Amino acid sequence: MTDEHAPAGTRVGVDVGGTFTDLVTVRDGRVRVDKTPSTPAAPDEGVVTGLRGLDVPLVEVDFLGHGTTVATNAVLEGEWADTALLTTEGFRDAVEIGRQTRPDIYDFEATKPDPVVPRDRRFEVPERVDERGEVLRDLDEAAVRDRAADLRESGTDSVAVSLLFSFEHPAHERRVREILREEGVDASVSLSSDVLPEIREYERTLTTAMNAALKPVMDAYLGALADAVGDLGIDAPLRVMGSNGGLMAAEASRERPVNTLLSGPAAGVRGATHVAGRRGVDDLITMDMGGTSCDVSLVRDGDPLVTTDTEVGDYPVSVPTVDIHTVGAGGGSVGYVDAGGALRVGPRSAGAQPGPVCYNRGGTEPTVTDAHLVLGRIDPSGFLPDALARDADRVRDAFAPLAEAVAGDPDATEAAARGLLDVANANMRRALRVVSVERGYDPREFALVAFGGAGPLHATALADALDVPEVIVPRAAGVLSALGLLISDVVYDYSTSMVRRWDDVDPAALRDAYESFEAEGRAELRDAGRADDELAFERTLDLRYAGQSFDLSVPVEGDLDDELARVEERFHAAHERRYGHASPEEPVELVTVRLRARGLVEPPELTVEERAGDPADAVRETRRVGFADGDRDTPVYDRSLLPTDAAFDGPAVVEGTESTVVVHPGQRARVDGDANLVVETGGDGE
Repeated sequence: MTDEHAPAGTRVGVDVGGTFTDLVTVRDGRVRVDKTPSTPAAPDEGVVTGLRGLDVPLVEVDFLGHGTTVATNAVLEGEWADTALLTTEGFRDAVEIGRQTRPDIYDFEATKPDPVVPRDRRFEVPERVDERGEVLRDLDEAAVRDRAADLRESGTDSVAVSLLFSFEHPAHERRVREILREEGVDASVSLSSDVLPEIREYERTLTTAMNAALKPVMDAYLGALADAVGDLGIDAPLRVMGSNGGLMAAEASRERPVNTLLSGPAAGVRGATHVAGRRGVDDLITMDMGGTSCDVSLVRDGDPLVTTDTEVGDYPVSVPTVDIHTVGAGGGSVGYVDAGGALRVGPRSAGAQPGPVCYNRGGTEPTVTDAHLVLGRIDPSGFLPDALARDADRVRDAFAPLAEAVAGDPDATEAAARGLLDVANANMRRALRVVSVERGYDPREFALVAFGGAGPLHATALADALDVPEVIVPRAAGVLSALGLLISDVVYDYSTSMVRRWDDVDPAALRDAYESFEAEGRAELRDAGRADDELAFERTLDLRYAGQSFDLSVPVEGDLDDELARVEERFHAAHERRYGHASPEEPVELVTVRLRARGLVEPPELTVEERAGDPADAVRETRRVGFADGDRDTPVYDRSLLPTDAAFDGPAVVEGTESTVVVHPGQRARVDGDANLVVETGGDGE
């Protein structure tokens, strides 16, 4: 555990991971970090165990933030509620037909994911609305009552309702819900006009169906957790991290669980943004590397980029989420030789059990972590009491097949380890380019914030390859998601599609939409305990060139009557930056109106006591470490002993309680006032 100064008050952030549940507590100007084993079969038990073990009076907790994987795991494992779907006559199979996209465009035998709602649980109702919301055929209420009888008799747990063009005319969906209640259907109901009132029939229906399927799961989990938290004496309302990088009330999470699918990763991005912002760095790339995967994201002007085009498992989910790109590269990723004789790494992982070979838990296949051990970069016995020694023959034996393929010599263990790390770094370098270069951003203008157990081992080499000038490794790198819960605003997103040629857009209609969203946002934020002077509203519009199937979001900053021309100019500029070209002469279409309602939260201060001394006193040992240009005798620093403002040149290894940082030759490391380790790579920051 670690301690840092922070403002007075008792605030707790709890982030549930696959292996550990992380807790960060702020009380009386101190920050305390605790870990407890997660309990996947009953995740609320792990949270309660962690809270019960805190060294603070729980009755004095006045803020409780939570990052959860319950919804994510339910999707990945297909463990959700028995769900039915009601849709417009003729559109029963839209949710299964999907799009023409395939995971591999050249694989003619590629299979689509199983539909969230099987065909025998999808029902049609006669009604029809056109693309402008005009009713072409009234809702057949008698048919809805017949469907309600079927649902009542089958004991359905949850119902999704997704009618054609309901974002322009939601009345039919709302009436369907009323009829289901009148007919005694005892099931939760999700309306597409509430969950995702936007165009694209497949995505809207799928997202609504997924929300319905997750609703009983999340409702049961958060209900049990709220009861248990109350039994502990905590009266603070539970806040849950949403995929959009903002907290939401637990009640809202129970109604819209689809908005929590990237809860944990989003909290990590928020934590990284806060740490970098305290250094005056508002443009950054975040890198969260754990045991099985690496999540990367980009933050511009202090705000994480948000997308409505993301996937969880095999399913596209169109709600606003922090734009996170994930690759199967983690500390436990297994290295192997494919059928063509090429060295590959991941996405298969050794996981926590059996784990890397050097963990001495039964693992037999070489992993990224084992490669670092072979090259002298880590000492697992420092954080795992049963880990093997650095020169263990078992690790070298595991590398023999790779060594034979890479160097033609089964004893060329170091060459195989370097090759394995080169391949893993290439995978992560591509991911970093996806969120930067491929989105029109120059990585030389950003800092890289590395966290997670394995992130700091790789970040300095990746930054050097991309000419990123600076790598920031937070002191709390292993629990940054939990820290992010304590500094995040309360955020709600509202949207509605309004597809029109830009020349036909009525400013009054836009004004009405924004006023309606703002009123709803004010009400929800006040319920979340935010005062009027803590509210902020951000307006955006999604635009596209006529005929395009994709769109871009641009800000609306002033009065609508004056903004329309400027919004169009911003769209052309955004298109030029993203795709390398623009067509100002082409007609533009409005697609979706969006508003973000933000309840501002004052973050805690994370200053630390200054530590005086000589950096040389923090050197634990000198170790032979492998780098790209060969092996070097390298000092190994104990991070907890480094003085404030310490500075030293690479090569060096800095070992902390949660992660290890590799400082390569030619790089320089220093400790800042928040005890972050900052590595200057020598990259071109111009």
